[in-house]
Amino acid sequence: MSELEMPMALGHGAALEESPFGIESKKLVMWLFIVADAATFGALLFCYGYLRVASANWVKPFAFFPTILNGVIMTAVLLTSSLTMLMAVGTAQSGRRAASVRWLGATALLGIVFASLHLREWFSLIAEGWSPSTNPMGGSVLFGGTFFGITGLHLLHVICGVVAIAVIAIGFRRGRLDARHVEITGLYWHFVDLVWMFVFPLVYLMNVR
Repeated sequence: MSELEMPMALGHGAALEESPFGIESKKLVMWLFIVADAATFGALLFCYGYLRVASANWVKPFAFFPTILNGVIMTAVLLTSSLTMLMAVGTAQSGRRAASVRWLGATALLGIVFASLHLREWFSLIAEGWSPSTNPMGGSVLFGGTFFGITGLHLLHVICGVVAIAVIAIGFRRGRLDARHVEITGLYWHFVDLVWMFVFPLVYLMNVR
């Protein structure tokens, strides 16, 4: 082998080396993103809990109907979407491309239903006079700021997830993407669902009057 060929061969060999972490680079990046995002939500929920305990005039604006009932329905929708995403990943890994695309479509549809229910709830609260800086019930205005901030960030993650699922479904159906992309998208979606399992009891159930 000539001196000119050796660097090329060495470079090619290095490019084919396995990840020293024992995990695919795309999946590693997603896990790092999830860890960072979990820290963000954890900090927000911790601050919310501190403000709630430290505020003597904290309000509890939610009644079981319609707010809590709507939240229960939203929770059921997200849990169902986790199941459909599991089916999408499983069928993709078994080579059943058409079935996987259908399950991805079902997951995206459930995400849209969740976002629609959430936005309807927001519009109802805004019509009652709630905002990040106003409290129609009197007392601390911190509830509006924390509620819209935390649920708004989660809603943004859901909308981004729906867009990502749609893009992955189209690419997977056309053969440009493979089962690994479906699996990585599933990791993100399960994380979004898991965050809601903390948001719902802390922000909703603990504020029932």
